[in-house]
Amino acid sequence: MDRAARLAGVIPAMVGWRPDEFWSATPAEVSAILSPPEIAGAADGVSRAELNRLMERENHG
Repeated sequence: MDRAARLAGVIPAMVGWRPDEFWSATPAEVSAILSPPEIAGAADGVSRAELNRLMERENHG
């Protein structure tokens, strides 16, 4: 239970969820947040172009 309480505080901060969004999230949604993204070529690292694209998407949401 202690681990769940810690995650309840960390996950909303990581993804910007408000408390009601966190508490209404499904286990699959929480799992997706905790799992690394599957990016083509991730085993080889992320290219600079891919990193720039991700940063641009994040900044312009």
